[in-house]
Order: sequence, then structure tokens, then C-alpha cells
Amino acid sequence: MNLKKGFLILAFAMVSVIALLYGIDPPWFARTFLGVSDLGVNFAHILRAVMCLYLALGVFWLFCALMDRHKSVAILTTMVFAGGLVAGRLLSFALDGLPSPLLIFYAALEFAIIPLAWWIYKQPE
Repeated sequence: MNLKKGFLILAFAMVSVIALLYGIDPPWFARTFLGVSDLGVNFAHILRAVMCLYLALGVFWLFCALMDRHKSVAILTTMVFAGGLVAGRLLSFALDGLPSPLLIFYAALEFAIIPLAWWIYKQPE
């Protein structure tokens, strides 16, 4: 399997799992991983919207991987996606303090994706 194709399929799988954890049952996710006992309808709404945003990008990455079209653009979007998330998390770390361990893990993972995606982007087809 082509390295770029494999990376995009893995990115699809990872973002889909995270998205579904957020959005299928937001109160369960908040209670289990964030220690929030009463989520409220507004925050559940935000988590479900984030779920669908993640799934939309993941489906785009999978489409690009399977159709062998726009793979390089899709890899660039994984860098933009991860970079935007990690920038927001770092801002929150500075302004709000440290969140739950799961969210710190997400930040580390997102930070690691950026140079990995760049390296894969630079590889020949």
C-alpha cells in the first residue's frame, strides 16, 4: 500500500473514532473522560457539531486515499486540521490551565501529526 494512501486511511480511522466518542453520547463522553456530570444541551450540541466536522474531514481523507486523487491536498489538510487543534489547545493551556489527561493526550497526538504529515507529503507518489 502506498504510504500516502495508508496515512490518509489511518487519519480517517483515528478522527472517526474520536468524533464518534464525542458525538454519539456527549453526556457519557463528558462524564467518563472530562469529569463533567451535567453537560447541558448547548455543550452536547457543540460536541455533535464537532463530531460531524471531524467525520466530514475524515470522509474527505478516505475519499482521496481510495480514489488516488488529491492525496497531497488531503495530507496538507491533515496538517491544517491538527495544527489548528493544537494551537487552540496550547492557547487554552496558557489561559485556562491543564485539562483532563485525555485532552492532553490529544494535544500530543495532534502535535506529532504535523511533522509526520509533512514528511509523508514530501514523499514521492
